[in-house]
Parts: sequence; structure tokens; C-alpha cells
Amino acid sequence: MQITRNNLETATGPSEWFTGTVYIDTVASPSGPSRAAAASVHFTPGARTAWHTHPFGQTIYITEGVGLCQRRGGPIEAIRPGDRVFFEPGEDHWHGAAPDRFMTHIAIQEVDDQGSPVSWGEHVTDEEYGAAPSID
Repeated sequence: MQITRNNLETATGPSEWFTGTVYIDTVASPSGPSRAAAASVHFTPGARTAWHTHPFGQTIYITEGVGLCQRRGGPIEAIRPGDRVFFEPGEDHWHGAAPDRFMTHIAIQEVDDQGSPVSWGEHVTDEEYGAAPSID
């Protein structure tokens, strides 16, 4: 058993990976032989990830607020507390907050042999993000 005391500061999501203001709290870091990593990610209204993929897929579990997610070529979907989204390995996608709502999710993924859980792509454009359906 290993207990890690809460001594990590909340990190600001880097602008290379996110549009808008995003905060990240580490939940779990990979520790051999486990490859699992998890974080609680807090998106301010309108904030979102860039397009990205995960070598072993990713599950996000929405804990509060209202968000949006999309896989490349698919429709933009609204996501709410209690919803779980699984993105397939290599599936290009993005996720973030609705335009007028905060959203927090737990992101769970595995790292590859080089220790990377993600490959980042280009930013989601305002036009792409603006194509979201209205959120009720």
C-alpha cells in the first residue's frame, strides 16, 4: 500500500493543449507495472482541449457542470454529471465545457512505453466549437 498525501498544487492547463482556462489536479500517476493515470480537469466556460488521441483510449467521467465532446467526423455531444465517455485508442477527439457553463471531469488513461498518455494535435477552432447544438 502507498499513500500519497495531497501536496500537489493545482496546475494550469498549458495553452498548447487547451483553449481557455483549464485547471488540472493529479489523481493518479503511473507506477510500474501499472500504466494508469488519472486527473480531475476543471474547464471554465468555453474552455476545451485541442484535438488529441490516446494510445490505449481514454475514459472521462463528468462530475459537475455541462460539457461538450466530439470525435473527428462525428456530432458534438452534450455531457453532464454521471455521464461516462470512452474514446477508443487512436480516436481523434476533443472535450471541454459548454459556452456558458463550467465542467469538471475525471480523465483516466494509460501511458505508452515512453510514458506518454496522449498525442496532441491542432486546436479546435471557434467555428468547430461553435457548431455545438444548444444546451438545454
